[in-house]
Amino acid sequence: MHVRLGERDVLRGVDLELTERRVGVVGANGSGKSTLARLLNGLVVPTSGRVLVDDLDTRRDGAAVRRRVGFVFTDPDAQIVMPTVAEDVAYSLRRVPAAERDGRVRAALAERGLSGHADHPAHLLSGGQKQLLALTSVLAAGPRLVVADEPTTLLDLRNTRRFAAELATLPQQVVLVSHDLSLMGAMDRVLVVDGGRVVADDAPGPAVAHYRRLVDEAPS
Repeated sequence: MHVRLGERDVLRGVDLELTERRVGVVGANGSGKSTLARLLNGLVVPTSGRVLVDDLDTRRDGAAVRRRVGFVFTDPDAQIVMPTVAEDVAYSLRRVPAAERDGRVRAALAERGLSGHADHPAHLLSGGQKQLLALTSVLAAGPRLVVADEPTTLLDLRNTRRFAAELATLPQQVVLVSHDLSLMGAMDRVLVVDGGRVVADDAPGPAVAHYRRLVDEAPS
């Protein structure tokens, strides 16, 4: 698989089958790791080759893929779209009959400890609460796979740990892109992306060690 954006080859020669429950992705800025994450729900489609989710092609069946793949962005303000906390979760359930929607919203908020903030202006939450709301809204739609692209970059240590703990309990398959190498130990498999290629694909320990060597060997 190959991805070219403008004049630049962003990913080259990628051939992966992701079956593990927890998959981590690490790499330097500009390495192509975020593009790899976006391929999984069709936000980016390959220039050549294809990406399949449950045998659905992301180029041909993009809408159906996005119903199966929830995406959590780095900045929750970029994906919180409604004025209040409850309304934002309800927006994810807009295809659910109105008679069922309120109950599902309440249940989703309760599960993530946000019940007391249901009527609170969503963009006035703390950073940790906003990222938790973004995750709650994604999960409310019932995805099979959750892709999180640097979800803890804007969080302090306490909220990073809380968000990581939330991801750890999810029944869904999770693909986590992160610069925070401490989060990789909880993964079943870790991919290292460098220069648009997957240069290591291993258990967390060996993969992170490979990435550290790349960082140490990089010109200053």
